[in-house]
Amino acid sequence: MPIAAAACAIIEGMLIAAPCVVTLTWTLHDAQGQPIDALEEPLEFFFGGDDLLAKVEEALDGQEVGFETQLHLEPEHAFGEYDADRVCFEDRALFPEDLAEGMQFEGLPEGARTEGMPDDTVYTVTELYPSHVVLDGNHPLAGIALRLQLRVHDVREATPFEIEQRTVSGGLFAAGDPTAGGGPGSGTLH
Repeated sequence: MPIAAAACAIIEGMLIAAPCVVTLTWTLHDAQGQPIDALEEPLEFFFGGDDLLAKVEEALDGQEVGFETQLHLEPEHAFGEYDADRVCFEDRALFPEDLAEGMQFEGLPEGARTEGMPDDTVYTVTELYPSHVVLDGNHPLAGIALRLQLRVHDVREATPFEIEQRTVSGGLFAAGDPTAGGGPGSGTLH
């Protein structure tokens, strides 16, 4: 067997084990079956780092290309419980003129008056009034049970850089602290 063919055969049979990179697609629904998100084009994630939720990694561990599964994720295993203490009101004058509901900001703006809110959280503008803005530091899916159907399209060895960074591309579906920016608190699924 030519060397190139032998290398290809090894990669095709590679089992998912930390650290490695997995290529996935998925569909995400709430517990009532309403669609939330679909990752239709395969995308790479670092396995054994900060890119995937712990329960997703648990399901993928030891699997290989072609593996498919459906997971039910309670809030505590996904994006956390909804925390009303992560909602605050700030003066409208602290924000840009073109502010709109749904816009997100990392940390509160300079001059914010709410005390005790984390700086490393992404806040979403949920309501906008002439005098004030309502900001929510919860992940948009906090407090929601989820159904995730996923498929493994590829598995490869992680590069030394990916291992050092614990991510492939900045943690697009990160499993870090749900209160920290860039992790599940970022509002980004992919």
